[in-house]
Amino acid sequence: MKAIRFHETGGPEVLTLEEVELAPPGPGEVTVRLAAIGVNFIETYQRSGLYKLPLPSGLGGEGAGTVEAVGNGVTDFQIGDRVAYCTASPGSYAEAQNVLATKLIHLPDEIGFETAAAAMLKGLTAQYLLKQTYVVKKGETILFHSAAGGVGLIASQWAKHLGARVIGTVGSDSKIALAQENGCDLVLNLNQDDWVAKVKEANGGKGLAVVYDSVGKDTFAGSLDCLAPRGLMVSFGNSSGAVDPFSPTLLSQKGSLYLTRPTLFHYASTPQELQAMADDLFAVLATGAVKIAVNQRFELKDARAAHQALQSRQTTGATVLIP
Repeated sequence: MKAIRFHETGGPEVLTLEEVELAPPGPGEVTVRLAAIGVNFIETYQRSGLYKLPLPSGLGGEGAGTVEAVGNGVTDFQIGDRVAYCTASPGSYAEAQNVLATKLIHLPDEIGFETAAAAMLKGLTAQYLLKQTYVVKKGETILFHSAAGGVGLIASQWAKHLGARVIGTVGSDSKIALAQENGCDLVLNLNQDDWVAKVKEANGGKGLAVVYDSVGKDTFAGSLDCLAPRGLMVSFGNSSGAVDPFSPTLLSQKGSLYLTRPTLFHYASTPQELQAMADDLFAVLATGAVKIAVNQRFELKDARAAHQALQSRQTTGATVLIP
């Protein structure tokens, strides 16, 4: 089969399409023939070396497709089942992948493969951010950075469905309308607006209970300034680079703030947790309150171009690779 591999860390140019041999599924594993593959920012961190992987390596942990073979001991899945996953070992940038059955969820017939590949990681991330890391309540105001990005579009719609008032930020004026169409009550351009002052102004001069920040270096300090005393800073990405080291006393100086750096792996650490979160996601998709926008499609061989588009912030919504 064909798969994307990289033998050294670096820019998108280190990604190569190679012929590889896929072994039969081992005990507890399932072979999934992929129909669509999710592309996520974490993979740019892995490719660049910010997040270390043993090299050479495959890339990608999210995909959707059909069960092609089942290993010993697997009882919950059979050949022909429609499945999806988002916490597999790196290797979904491929035509097929062996995945532990404990990482798979059954895909309802009404959810298409592209939607699932686009929704699993981003949608489950939105689920834990809004309903577990901080429980968003009806009537309160939240700030969500990168509101026109893959997680942002889902989270903004979902937060609006939960009854929150959503302030979103984007990197250019061209993305404002998209964020507004997907749940944001107010959208600010990080590169033009005095966004910290405007966030407080929009909230009656007061800070917020929670800020969701996946941008990192460029927005971290301002995000802290948007919080009310004892507010929660949820830092879940570094699209502008890693946050500079700082003393914990900064949090006390700015109002006894809380800071968390959550990841999906700690919220979906068991098959039961994963399935429950997926069920919650599929339920809100079924209502139509949250829609998944697959706005970029690349062939598997064009993974480099997909990464270039993602890192240059040219993308909106979700990006998928098609084998």
